[in-house]
Amino acid sequence: MRLLPYVFPKRLHNRRAAWHRSVRQRARGYLPFYRRNLAVAFPVMLTQLGAALVGLIDTIMVGHYSTTDLAAVSFANGVFFTFMVFAMGAVMAVTPLVGHAFVQQKDERVAALLLNGLWFTLLIGGVTCVVLGICVPLMDNMGQDPSVVEAARPYLIMRIIGMLPFLLFCLQKQFMEGLGNTMVAMIVTAGINLLNILLNWVFIFGHWGAPAMGAAGAGLSTMIAWVLLPVVFLVCILSHRDWRKYVLLCRRGLSDRAIIRELMRIGAPIGLQTTMETILFTLSFIMVGWINKEALAAHQITNQVADFAFMLSLGISSATTIRVSHQYGLGDMRATRMAANASVHLILLMNTIGAALMISLRNYLPYLFTNDEAVVSLASQLLIFAGMLQYADGLQCVGAGMLRGVTDVKVPMWITVITYVVIALPLGYILMFPAGLGAVGMWSSFVVALTIAAIAFHIRFRWLFRGKLAEQMR
Repeated sequence: MRLLPYVFPKRLHNRRAAWHRSVRQRARGYLPFYRRNLAVAFPVMLTQLGAALVGLIDTIMVGHYSTTDLAAVSFANGVFFTFMVFAMGAVMAVTPLVGHAFVQQKDERVAALLLNGLWFTLLIGGVTCVVLGICVPLMDNMGQDPSVVEAARPYLIMRIIGMLPFLLFCLQKQFMEGLGNTMVAMIVTAGINLLNILLNWVFIFGHWGAPAMGAAGAGLSTMIAWVLLPVVFLVCILSHRDWRKYVLLCRRGLSDRAIIRELMRIGAPIGLQTTMETILFTLSFIMVGWINKEALAAHQITNQVADFAFMLSLGISSATTIRVSHQYGLGDMRATRMAANASVHLILLMNTIGAALMISLRNYLPYLFTNDEAVVSLASQLLIFAGMLQYADGLQCVGAGMLRGVTDVKVPMWITVITYVVIALPLGYILMFPAGLGAVGMWSSFVVALTIAAIAFHIRFRWLFRGKLAEQMR
């Protein structure tokens, strides 16, 4: 102990002590923000995990039915979500706008956003249905195995039928998130997801007198669940006095083209941003399908596991949009920054755990989906890259949520265009075929592209924050 002053000079020792005190003080300052963010995020995470769980169980059940049907679900979902996510992303514009109006106690503005959000959703959903309908007869020309296309077509048709009700549910969910309530969506989706799992068992394998339909059965059960979602959610809204008043206010004729244009101005870039990411993954399914159906099945398994983990990130991202929009609407820039930083800390912790589990269990997880050894062997390799992807995917997801909270949407859209389409797809093709890495090459390109996007999103938010703070101090 007597040697301590010589090893650590007093000045250095004092600086270290001061630094430790500063870290502890900052950590205590963030505790309320961690609690508030998690209080909002936890129901969203459970909602998203529930939806991912249904998709996971879909894949497991269909995979045990046949490898062909597993590849068919992968292919059909790739086509479907390429267009569906634009509509889902566009509806996300409702959350920050409702959040700003809600904290400012502008009830008529909140109600007007609900009503005009309905017309906006029906418009976007109708156009998306038409585009997807055109894709159905074109599936034969996408370079897939004919047996896969035959199984995929009825599954896709079922998805299209249930799409508009699901988008109405998305509108209700985004509206309630703008009010700061994420619990209702969790309860509704939990019940409907249990029904979906039961119907999967009935229609995929043929129980209770139903025929064994394979992939088509999975599509039918999802369609039934999606039709029920908005009905149950609306009943929940009408049963609560504080939420029912917004529905009653809609009777005053609050339709406003200006609000629809505002939703389009914010929603279209969000929709395009989410579409760029989906295009990356959809085209990856098509390109991996050029190798063989075993590679496509392994790619689907890896994507399904990664998607399940991504739902946690999406929950934190949604909470970030809500918390940032509320603090920003109140004009509290310090709280806005701390709410955003708290989400970054939380996502780093969660994704560290997720990456560790994914990599350590890579040799066992594929057996949940299939017993095909060729598929299992490749999927276990791809899961290493999926684990590496968790940090970049989580940070880019939260970064996008931060920017949506302050309604900054155009620059993030261009960032995704450049990173996902201009960088990731060509790089993935080069690594897959000329470099001979196969599906491993595609997942390597995912890691590169999403890392660049994550860095760009966070730089953009910091730049905006400094500008807004400077304006506030003038």
